[in-house]
Amino acid sequence: MRGKGYDVYLERLFAARCPDMAKYGEMLGEFSRWVRSEVDEQAAYTDRYAPPVLETYGRDGAVVNRIVLNQRYEAQHEEVYRRGIIGLPYSEGAPHLLSFTMGYLLAQADISLHCPVTLTGAVAYVLGRYAPEEVRAKYLRDVVRMDGLAKTGGTWATEQHGGSDVGATTTTAVRNGERFTLHGLKWFTSNANSGLALATARPEGAARGSEGLGLYLVPSHLEDGGPNHYRIRRLKEKLGTKGLPTGEIELDGAEAVEVAAPPDGLKMLMEALEYSRIHNAVGAAGVQRRALGEAMEWARTRRTFGQALIEYPMVQDQLLALRVRYEASTLLAFEAAIVFDEALHDEGRRGWLRLVTALAKYLSAEDAIQGARASLELIGGNGYTRDYPAERILRDAQVLTVWEGPANIQALELMRVLGARYGGSAEYEGRMRRILDGLPERIAALGPLLDGRLTEDMEAIRLVTSGKELAARYARKLLHRLSQSLAFGLMCEMAASSEDRRAFLKAWRYLEEIETPRLGAENQDVRVAALELLEE
Repeated sequence: MRGKGYDVYLERLFAARCPDMAKYGEMLGEFSRWVRSEVDEQAAYTDRYAPPVLETYGRDGAVVNRIVLNQRYEAQHEEVYRRGIIGLPYSEGAPHLLSFTMGYLLAQADISLHCPVTLTGAVAYVLGRYAPEEVRAKYLRDVVRMDGLAKTGGTWATEQHGGSDVGATTTTAVRNGERFTLHGLKWFTSNANSGLALATARPEGAARGSEGLGLYLVPSHLEDGGPNHYRIRRLKEKLGTKGLPTGEIELDGAEAVEVAAPPDGLKMLMEALEYSRIHNAVGAAGVQRRALGEAMEWARTRRTFGQALIEYPMVQDQLLALRVRYEASTLLAFEAAIVFDEALHDEGRRGWLRLVTALAKYLSAEDAIQGARASLELIGGNGYTRDYPAERILRDAQVLTVWEGPANIQALELMRVLGARYGGSAEYEGRMRRILDGLPERIAALGPLLDGRLTEDMEAIRLVTSGKELAARYARKLLHRLSQSLAFGLMCEMAASSEDRRAFLKAWRYLEEIETPRLGAENQDVRVAALELLEE
């Protein structure tokens, strides 16, 4: 599936949807080779032997409040920004789609490197598009430079008592001349050693709830070179992403610059989260790509009872399920990534961007966990050991459902977008209808299947949006259904752009994944083509 380029499947998608991405093919190929070799080796080393350590005091007893990283991780942390994963859209006018594509490749080896990229990109986006001019002029270059000296970003919103309820923020912002000082505790801060972080806080006298929040930029160091006034209380002990320092940060008069005053603070934070949710989605697709690759390699080379695993029908079914779910997640994630750039130039695309981002963030994360687990199970006992990457892939994949809002939060976002203000229901139906109208005769058999799915989708939307009680009960189920339906629609669209009959068969097989036929009633054309699909 990889060929001579960086990703055969993604290159096909871009050829059909974004042909200008071809100009970055050589650069992405080199980036992919670096990720698959040096980054992957470092990720395994850091996870097993050298996770970050918090150094609270120096040898003279003074507070140093420093996170110590191993040299291999730290060097690659610098190198990934030098390669332009954040800077290229700002220095050369590249689409943000390029950054998302690099994130997809990076996550296949090390989510602990991809997370800081995600946060840094979100900070750069808010600074570059929404911050006051003087703030943008002073700080944007720090996070987009490509000389190896870039400062990385963070988003500090979560508090111990509030979790996803950002409106419950108790951190206060006290005006001090042209700046503010922040006071409070941020409970879950990924990339805790970031150079510039966006933090929510409530100015003195501001309203309660989300309307009273402002958004502030917190540098790690003051202008005189000394550390800012906050303390990393401890690093979190986590299931996965062990190379990523995640901490509790106590703000004790930390100096900060206002990016957005109330009532716009939460709105600006949501802009940052929208950007990072797309990175989360493409990263989850990358995890599925890696899980599929590990399973395929094992199945081809492992021999049991006299033949290769891949020759067994049950194994073929497992691999084919991994394959079509990976492709569906990738199409859904990159639908959001492509629309992100479109929405920068067309405000009319904002409603669709919000809707598809919620769907993509949810489904890609769910399928990443399922894919990583299925890959480990196929490899068996060896996959459960630390001698193989499968167990790390599974542990790291678990975070993708949590970062940037779990499924229930995405369901609430979906309900907001489906309302009259954003017209999400019409946007959804329109996108699916355009796919239906574009199906050529050679794959016309998919039409009634997609049309039937859409009819039931619209009935489900009308039901769930008809009352608060129904919305509160069924929003997550609607999120699940619409995400799978849209993914199926995008599989059909991909088949429409390809003369290869296998694209049609894969779309059909994906529908069988989300609407399980009765035993023995599967499409036998798909079943017969399984080996050919798996060897592509």
